[in-house]
Amino acid sequence: MRTIARLCCAVLVAGMALAGAVALLAPHVRAFLTAGTAGPDQEVDLRPLAVPSIVYAADGSELDLFVAEENRVPIALDQVPDHVVRAVLDAEDERFFDHGPLDLRAMARALVENVESGGISQGGSTITQQLVKTALLTPEQDVGRKVQEAALAVRLEDQMSKREILERYLNTVYFGNGQYGIEAAAQRYFSTPASELTMGQGILLASMIRNPVGGDPWVFPDEAIGRREVVIERMAALGHVDPEQVEELKAEPLPEPPPERPAQGSDYFVEYAKQTLLADERLGATSQDRIQALFKGGLKIYTTLDPHAQRIAEEQVAAIVPDTGGQFGAALVSVEPATGAVRALVGGAGFERSKFNLVTDGQGRQAGSSFKPFTLAAALEAGYLPNDVINGSYPCRIPDPESVEGIWEPRNVEGSIGGSMTLTEATVNSVNCAYARLIKLVGPQRVVDVAKRMGVMEPLRPFLSLTLGSEDVTPLSMASAYATLAAEGERRAPYVVERVEDRNGKVVFKTEPKAERAVSAQNARTINQVLTQVVNRGTGAAAAIPGWAGGVGGKTGSADNNLNAWFVGYTPNLSTAVWMGTPGSPQRPMTNVGGITVYGGTYPAMIWGSYMRALEAGKPVQRFAAPDALTTRAPRPLVLPGELPPLPSQQPQVFFDDQRPVITGSDGSDVSSSVPGNQGPTVTTRPLITAPTLFPEEDDDTPRTTRTSRPPRPRDLTTVPGSDE
Repeated sequence: MRTIARLCCAVLVAGMALAGAVALLAPHVRAFLTAGTAGPDQEVDLRPLAVPSIVYAADGSELDLFVAEENRVPIALDQVPDHVVRAVLDAEDERFFDHGPLDLRAMARALVENVESGGISQGGSTITQQLVKTALLTPEQDVGRKVQEAALAVRLEDQMSKREILERYLNTVYFGNGQYGIEAAAQRYFSTPASELTMGQGILLASMIRNPVGGDPWVFPDEAIGRREVVIERMAALGHVDPEQVEELKAEPLPEPPPERPAQGSDYFVEYAKQTLLADERLGATSQDRIQALFKGGLKIYTTLDPHAQRIAEEQVAAIVPDTGGQFGAALVSVEPATGAVRALVGGAGFERSKFNLVTDGQGRQAGSSFKPFTLAAALEAGYLPNDVINGSYPCRIPDPESVEGIWEPRNVEGSIGGSMTLTEATVNSVNCAYARLIKLVGPQRVVDVAKRMGVMEPLRPFLSLTLGSEDVTPLSMASAYATLAAEGERRAPYVVERVEDRNGKVVFKTEPKAERAVSAQNARTINQVLTQVVNRGTGAAAAIPGWAGGVGGKTGSADNNLNAWFVGYTPNLSTAVWMGTPGSPQRPMTNVGGITVYGGTYPAMIWGSYMRALEAGKPVQRFAAPDALTTRAPRPLVLPGELPPLPSQQPQVFFDDQRPVITGSDGSDVSSSVPGNQGPTVTTRPLITAPTLFPEEDDDTPRTTRTSRPPRPRDLTTVPGSDE
């Protein structure tokens, strides 16, 4: 009697509410009554299924997925086992193939059971209605939405067959933990494709559809077991589970949660690729279009990452940087000169510790003396030659109208190295005072222009201290700019995505590397010959590759107070920048790291050398082409106004042919064979440095003078930042 009374009250209240809402619901009711006669212009337009995008490495291996809230792998209905389909139907809509878009019998039964329970214990929606609700409507539970849902269900069954609707439903329904569709759920919960699901596994997934959060087997195992038992008993009552199977199915253990995937070093690369794509208008005109395409469009993204190079880079960084409890770290990036493709990227100590990518994020770090090659390139364009002679002595008081005092006075860290020297020797020994005088002669704006043309992407200010690396740059910029030298002066912008295909395999866009002439081939070859000497016999000796003399160029760099240390080097095949310092703020001096003071020629050069030796192992030796001819004119002194001309250089002056450096003394005689490491047709390198205790004294060049800007500058430079080599 109590149930009948409740039913009568419910019908009375519903009738009164319906009468009061007729006017408001008129459009929805009209749509429902005319749904079966709607024309093509009123067909139901189901949204394309959201599908994650797959990220591939250069060798075709899968790197990662770009997934939004919907991880989905669409499959055909024929790929789902019959016992899994039966479990879903018995749990959600047992008469799906026997009724129309609405099941009036189920709706009446649900009304009675809800009234009897005093709440909402059952729904009467068919699978078609559920699909419409999931794909097209909001989750609100009101009469108007239910009428609209019914109208759309009628239209949808006019457009699609029952099997098509069921297939779409199985690919749409949510199974919890971010998994949409039966295939994604099977892989997530059971590490198996849906085609291999057992009956027990299929029943558990079917039982989760009604309440995927509350029935989560990893969070609420008791609720998951209880709901599964309800479905098992229902299937047994319908004759779809044998009685002897019931207890066996109920006893099946729930799936164990999968272990968390540890973050990999390549995650820095993947994250950078993601951010690059989100800013690329070829993927969509608006940011929302690009988000939709990237996370729901099912794209195939083919990147430039070389897994072999990436693995070696991660290993060498981890092996060589001393354990400092995260106080100091290193970053590495490799750019292919022939294309601009980024082949390896180590953005920090670990993606799981910090998502900040030291290679690409932020404004960068001071480059130290690794910036000097840009001044050398500007000097060559101004008509100077590597064998021109300049004064490298300290003190060097350089007129500087930008400073309050009107004088810039950097110093040579090496102290004893000074006097007159060629530009080659000033580079090999990284003599600050020589380069301070050189940028004053050349002009800092010319250095800015050259650096930008070669590939430095960060803003640069035309200060004299620029030559000593006072401006912040990223490792990616430095690797890209040095790649321009390896490519004989042709610059190709760095990129990480080769091509993108849509879910049907159609190419959305493909990166076509474009070469731009940054510096002349003659000047690039000349700089290459100078920078190979830095590795052969200068501050970058730890980066040498046995047998590759003449094919490895580079430059060390260390910023003021040993806050940053660099080695940027290249072969004809690859340009690689290595940075070391404090990952966060404030930056700390690296004065006792593994027992040594860190300069560019220590750990950074060691990392570079170990990485590149492993990478180039077994490959044919390549060397840089020699310049056509330097000049017929004699070396000339380079003198600032008010200074005395430098004395004739007493240090060797380096010229080159296509086999090896040809070194002459100040009198023009050939002294090649007397220079260590220069005997024979191929230059050999000095022994590789294998332990920090064997490092020679680094001849770095950290300026220490104070300097106040005029007019005010964007940030305060209380000390002149620069290079320590």
